[in-house]
Amino acid sequence: MDRSLPLAALCGSLVGVGTSLFLVADWFVALGLAAVYAGAAYFYAAFDLSLLGRSFEFEERTDRLGYAVGLFGVSAGPLALADHFSRGDGTAGSIVVLHVGVVAFLLLASSAAHRD
Repeated sequence: MDRSLPLAALCGSLVGVGTSLFLVADWFVALGLAAVYAGAAYFYAAFDLSLLGRSFEFEERTDRLGYAVGLFGVSAGPLALADHFSRGDGTAGSIVVLHVGVVAFLLLASSAAHRD
């Protein structure tokens, strides 16, 4: 039996429950986060991919600069949103957790799709 799907469901459930208990009590936010992390965990387990491995290499200097600027935006954007919309009720943490999960899901799904 393929263990990727149950493992992904477990990972998503843990993130959803943890979000609901510690960050924000809104079930809709917790469900969304659980789904994002379940999807990322599925690709991670099913295709034996690495998030910390090298996935992009750019040879041109302008491409490297564009990638660096975009990567800074992806990294700093969630923190800026969390700071701007923070209400002291865990919203800031859930915004950061959501963005990290979305980036992980997109990287893993893209790597799985382009695998030889």
